Amino acid sequence: MQSFDDFKINKQLRYAIEDLGFTHPTPIQQEAFSVVRSGRDVVGIAQTGTGKTFAYTLPILEGLKFSKQVNPRVLIMVPTRELVIQVVDQVKSYGKYSSIRVLGIYGGANINVQRQEVAQGCDILVATPGRLYDLAVSRNLELKSVKQLIIDEVDVMLDLGFRYQLVNIFDLMPPRRQNIMFSATMTDEVDELMDTFFTAPERIQVALSGTPLESIEQSYYELPNFYTKANLLIKLLKDKQEYTKNLVFVSNKKHADRLYTVLEEVYGNEVGVIHANKTQNYRINAIGQFDAGSYRILVTTDVMARGLDLDQVTHVFNMDVPRFPENYMHRIGRTGRAGTTGKSILMGTPDELEKRQEIEALMEKSISQKELPEDLEISTRLLPEEEPEYVEINNPNKRNESKGASFHEKSEKNQKVNLGGSYRREIAKKYKKPKTRGDKNYNRRNKK
Repeated sequence: MQSFDDFKINKQLRYAIEDLGFTHPTPIQQEAFSVVRSGRDVVGIAQTGTGKTFAYTLPILEGLKFSKQVNPRVLIMVPTRELVIQVVDQVKSYGKYSSIRVLGIYGGANINVQRQEVAQGCDILVATPGRLYDLAVSRNLELKSVKQLIIDEVDVMLDLGFRYQLVNIFDLMPPRRQNIMFSATMTDEVDELMDTFFTAPERIQVALSGTPLESIEQSYYELPNFYTKANLLIKLLKDKQEYTKNLVFVSNKKHADRLYTVLEEVYGNEVGVIHANKTQNYRINAIGQFDAGSYRILVTTDVMARGLDLDQVTHVFNMDVPRFPENYMHRIGRTGRAGTTGKSILMGTPDELEKRQEIEALMEKSISQKELPEDLEISTRLLPEEEPEYVEINNPNKRNESKGASFHEKSEKNQKVNLGGSYRREIAKKYKKPKTRGDKNYNRRNKK
């Protein structure tokens, strides 16, 4: 097995790697190093949790020399604020013995403060597309000096509607630059973007898009509704020796708040929650407390599914079957990272069977179904969207598509037409409409 000693890197990087305890590169890191150093455009596809960030950061830091230049020479774009913070911290730890300046900018923070930080200069800029575009268009940030562009999790950016900003950001950078893109999944839209803006990119693919990590044990429970899923989750989490650090995914913000309320009644301050409606400081603190072990359980939406490197997550719970199979891959990728093992538990209803089959088709692997505990309480409490639809028999707004045997037409006297009331009809008889415009004497001649 190759080690980092086989890479031709400077002493400062080598010391940082030793401090981090890294000894052997992952397959994507091993394959990417020489290609990125060559200056060619690169597209890297690898399973989530295999060290893609380090795969592009290491060769870039090796080639980045000291400079007093104010404008950034390297631009790293990521889809979420949490990823900006994480990548900045990682790049700083890799370059701790060098003089490389790293800055992160993202939406939800004070833009005036970020304007001042940008004006002080940086070598590597990590940014979300929206805030980056705002600063570039207002001429607070100059991108003409960018020599290397890295797009991490580009498929998420396109899903979030960032294509417009991406295309315009490309136009603000010099055409002669190195483009580097890394992701766990590839889509047709990503391929189209790559074909348009990349020049003969070299593709590095160490695993098929959608291949699950072998270190993750997957299982499935079929349950009738949301609150029965919550009952099962509460029951499982009582084993603190087994379930030591748990990430719980739900489909939307309302479900996150509902589940948090239920879990907090049982587990108190062991539970945290995070979703897009929470403030930036709240989200950062919640992630920090979960990563440090203050929270044993963290309820979240897909905002936490991509790229975040959380320490030693033992279990990932899916309280729903994701709409897109790729989202399932990214969710479970929060565990079983960097050579550790992890477990994923998927909870679905019979209505979600087809979506589960799509996930299994993508992975080319079936998820083993487990029997429900005999003493599990089946809840009769339903979410509004789980309530059965009641059809109103005599709803005047509902069309009667088929007329039954008892149907009969109204009698003639009941087939009335609303003519606006008797007073209005009498006035219409008395004052008839003039036949021609301006004939003021028409009504007077025909008055009876």
